[in-house]
Amino acid sequence: MDHCNTSDLISLEQALKKMLSQVTPLTEMEIIPLTDAAGRITASPVTSPINVPPFANSAMDGYAVRSHEVNAQTTLYVAGTAFAGAPFHGEWPANSCIRIMTGAPVPTSADAVIMQEQASVSEQGVLFTAPVKTGQNIRLAGEDIQQGASVFSAGVKLGVAELPLLASLGIAKLQVMRQLKVAIFSTGDELQAVGQPLAEGQIYDTNRFAVRLMLQQLGCQVIDLGVIPDDQDALRHAFRQADEVADVVISSGGVSVGEADYTKQMLEELGNIGFWKLAIKPGKPFAFGKLKNAWFCGLPGNPVSAVVTFYQLVQPLLAKLAGQTSWQPPLRLTATAMTPLKKSPGRLDFQRGIFSRGADGKLEVRSTGHQGSHVFSAFSQGNCFIVLERDRGSVAVGESVEIELFNGLLGG
Repeated sequence: MDHCNTSDLISLEQALKKMLSQVTPLTEMEIIPLTDAAGRITASPVTSPINVPPFANSAMDGYAVRSHEVNAQTTLYVAGTAFAGAPFHGEWPANSCIRIMTGAPVPTSADAVIMQEQASVSEQGVLFTAPVKTGQNIRLAGEDIQQGASVFSAGVKLGVAELPLLASLGIAKLQVMRQLKVAIFSTGDELQAVGQPLAEGQIYDTNRFAVRLMLQQLGCQVIDLGVIPDDQDALRHAFRQADEVADVVISSGGVSVGEADYTKQMLEELGNIGFWKLAIKPGKPFAFGKLKNAWFCGLPGNPVSAVVTFYQLVQPLLAKLAGQTSWQPPLRLTATAMTPLKKSPGRLDFQRGIFSRGADGKLEVRSTGHQGSHVFSAFSQGNCFIVLERDRGSVAVGESVEIELFNGLLGG
């Protein structure tokens, strides 16, 4: 039974709406080489400087013809050959054809290309075995993209699907939004950097490591301030330092109620608190606010809670700040629960699950097992969140549930 008081908690939807309504995208832009643009966001519309294809070309290996010369009784002799990169430029007499390869420019007076499978070749020439239609098997200039046409709008994140297209247009440089600068630090005397020996009572700082990885995947410039001890002066210095250099400050730990948790006190002193507690599990103690210059997100100290709140709240916040208009929430689908799911009403629950298709082709989902907020291994085992409504209780096998597929940030 969940005994926490949920009446003062705000919903995930309310929290996200409040966050996104307050922030505005960056305005600073820069021009960079196309080869450095992976993960960057277009700052202005991109138009094509050329036609694609740039000239009419053959879609098949075959023969370029003047369709009015083709009939089932007439053999056309081959007057020459056109290759990709080596067009035919010779004289093209009447009642002849041009041998042409895929991608080769179509001779000026040709109005059709007949595939080689529909040609019977002899010493006398070529007899075509199928009717010809004007325009067949010819890719027209600008058929894919016309010169001056819009290719991408502003706010598009550039990746494998977009950059080769820009390369095909000969675009070597483009205008993008500058990268977000995000300062991160963890709080807690119990934390030790990865790779260092653990002293008694210490644990490794996996949260900051995970947050750093996610920020890098999102194309942010990361400013890592390390582990800050549970000391008010040290934390105050870290906040001020981060606020001077970053657009967003993200801390991990120190946002729950406890005698040594000074983050809330620092935020009240140096900025403004937007909200402090969420009606979600895991991740209730998530803080959002504004420092003098930078926005602030305080993640919970438990590893799973930190990742869930980053994924659900910080990810869309950073997308908007970075100027990305193409960002979409992770896909949600309906599946049948194949294992029982324990839950108490009161908070929206993001349990880690493994979805697959059953023998009938319908989606099924299984729990990864123990759902404790310290069990980080569930992320490597799972491929989705099982999203259980705030007022819902435990789920029996066979009930329908909503699942949210992991996007690329979690390896989906």
